[in-house]
Amino acid sequence: MVRRCLLTFKPFRIFVVGIGFFSLCFLMTSLGGQLSAKRSGDSPFTMRAEVLGGPESRGVLRKISDMLEVIMKRMDSLSKLNNTTDAHRLDELSSALDRIQPIGLVERIQAIAQNMSDMAVRVEQILQRSMANNRARDGAPGQCEIPKDPRYPDCPSKMDWMRARWTSDPCYAFYGVDGSDCSFLVYLSEVEWFCPPLTWRNQTVTPTLKPPPKRQAVFQSDIGTLLEQVGTGKESLSFMKRRMRRLAAQWASAARRLDDKLRNHRREQKGVNISHFHTRILVHVGFLTEESGDVFSPKVLKGGPLGEMVQWADILTALHVLGHDLKISVSLKELHGFLGVPPGRGSCPLTGPLPFDLIYTDYHGLQQMKHHMGLSLRKHKCHIRVIDTFGTEPAYNHEEYATLHGYRTNWGYWNLHGQQYMTMFPHTPDNSFMGFVAEELNETERLNIQRNKVNNMAVVYGKEANMWKGKENFLSILHRYMDVHGTVYYETQRPPEVPAFVKNHGLLPQQELQQLLRKAKLFIGFGFPYEGPAPLEAIANGCIFLQPKFSPPHSSLNHEFFRGKPTSRKVSSQHPYAEQYIGRPHVITIDFNNSEEFDATIRELMKIDVEPFLPYEYTCEGMLERVHAYIQNQDFCSPEVPFPPVNASQAWQASPPSPFTLLPDSRALTWASNSSSFSSWPPLGALRLLASLEDQSCVEACQSAGLICEPALYRFINIKEAFSALDLQCEGVESEMNHLFPAFSAKHAECGLQQDPLLFSCAGSSAKYQRLCPCRDYRVGQVALCRDCL
Repeated sequence: MVRRCLLTFKPFRIFVVGIGFFSLCFLMTSLGGQLSAKRSGDSPFTMRAEVLGGPESRGVLRKISDMLEVIMKRMDSLSKLNNTTDAHRLDELSSALDRIQPIGLVERIQAIAQNMSDMAVRVEQILQRSMANNRARDGAPGQCEIPKDPRYPDCPSKMDWMRARWTSDPCYAFYGVDGSDCSFLVYLSEVEWFCPPLTWRNQTVTPTLKPPPKRQAVFQSDIGTLLEQVGTGKESLSFMKRRMRRLAAQWASAARRLDDKLRNHRREQKGVNISHFHTRILVHVGFLTEESGDVFSPKVLKGGPLGEMVQWADILTALHVLGHDLKISVSLKELHGFLGVPPGRGSCPLTGPLPFDLIYTDYHGLQQMKHHMGLSLRKHKCHIRVIDTFGTEPAYNHEEYATLHGYRTNWGYWNLHGQQYMTMFPHTPDNSFMGFVAEELNETERLNIQRNKVNNMAVVYGKEANMWKGKENFLSILHRYMDVHGTVYYETQRPPEVPAFVKNHGLLPQQELQQLLRKAKLFIGFGFPYEGPAPLEAIANGCIFLQPKFSPPHSSLNHEFFRGKPTSRKVSSQHPYAEQYIGRPHVITIDFNNSEEFDATIRELMKIDVEPFLPYEYTCEGMLERVHAYIQNQDFCSPEVPFPPVNASQAWQASPPSPFTLLPDSRALTWASNSSSFSSWPPLGALRLLASLEDQSCVEACQSAGLICEPALYRFINIKEAFSALDLQCEGVESEMNHLFPAFSAKHAECGLQQDPLLFSCAGSSAKYQRLCPCRDYRVGQVALCRDCL
């Protein structure tokens, strides 16, 4: 039997070695053939570089690659012998292989393949560099000299870089670079934009493609095509699709209501353009790609975090229901195909104009696009929206400023407009609030909940066993008054961290968890996770949410979880949104370390009856309204009109001239109705100008006046007239890069204006400054939009 195996295997070895040798010979003869294809009178080193740089050479390498693939398939067929039921035969075959194959056959083949590949690359590079210096040029003598044009100061240095490094990425050869100065200039003037256009190349200049004309978007309620686009193969995607199906009817109903609302607005505001334009959108979910590690998918069924997947599912559904043209990517291969990424290592721009109006991604996706889009990312980054759970403040976003002033972290430093970052909750006004949705109840469900509530039933917010460590003290107090339920994941044995008196249901599907919450009186948090969707879902199902107060507040300065995140935000409780925007009786925030306060609070809330409550901004309609307003009005690609315009003060009335006027019964200033109007979103009529206290941020100053800080309006108050309107007397006015400016220093009577618009920031405070704050009003239940923003 051993002999039979050896007889079978020997021809196979001969075949493999033969194929490898044939491939090597084929490579040399193919190259030789190309060498012989030169023009009459040329030596091998003066032939045209296009031969090796062109399709013939790539075809040779493809043939070699195909042959090596055949070799590996032969090896794969051998490996399938392991599936035979003849164990004895396998043992003998293994023994024979060990004697014949002292060094692994696969390793030998891989080494041969690598050597062949390296040799092909080296031969090609040597020949191309030799030919480039002596070949006949496409243009006449002098046409390929480096132009000296002050409008293109980087051209000479880019030429030097190309000469030294053009072989570092195959994408340059893809665009026709062959090692000659002519090819460098063509590439740098037509593909990139560092050198001036070449006059003798005007016949090849690609015409500028105009974007397709805008057309009206139509709301759509059928999510079938969306489910197909989301794809399969990951538990995270399955979770998202289940959520989409479950909420499909609510999205459809919300779309009809919003459509009616927009039609009414158009009728009421005749002559005002309230359009709903169709938009081409790419959604690249970077954190779910295999290249980013995708730590989320394996944990979906094991108690892992679901908040990000909840939000992405709702974003995809909102964009689809609004009627936009949607493409979805959860892999680098899909991203390359949608964007038109050239083959190579990402050094070159895209092969054509950006085929999308907007790109929604996350920090992982942004990093991937930087690596694969080359210079195109810089050119097209105004189209990007970054889904960012905890927010990114301008001081961390501005690369130069962050590096110089100690704000640089592993995230941030992308030099985007602050409102291109989109958060899960409205905690960072410098960013846009994207959000998600919680399920809404109909009247029948609301009545059933109120009838079936169990007054002494509590559910704990904590799916992972390690969240329960050190919580025995207040859990035992809670157990005196209420039956305690948990939903902690486990495989075989009950987690020892969960006290014996807790009824643990294990990890529940979403619908079963909803039923549990509809019966419970109390939903109690342990302090982690921060700012998740579960508390809103519990409140929407009629629970009281009890959460711990943090003293001092958690931040990047004192807590490991926030360290390295691009924000200085101070988190006062597990769920600041619930504390600030919902509050009692639905949300109670106390010190869990104070046993007496905790005990008294439990006794108090058992006497309280609450109805299910869901803020409008977390309904399907609220999210559709908000996303619609962003898509139609936010524009970070068009240059802003300079402000103030020349001679603006001549049109401003008052003495001294000022565009501001004091609101009645208020310390805030507003834009004077008799001042010139300027295009803005939010509109200038929403502006309320305030001066903060010393050591107070504009976030806090606006909140104290019942308003929201609006960074889009900063440019209208970054003028010296704003100081005088607020009775802040400036002995000197300076302009510098400082994320606290515009601001007033009372000690020195100095006024500081902001030099870089990317640093306009609602966040940040200093004991040295009173800050100028552009506040605005907001719609009830929709903090992201001013009253006239829709």
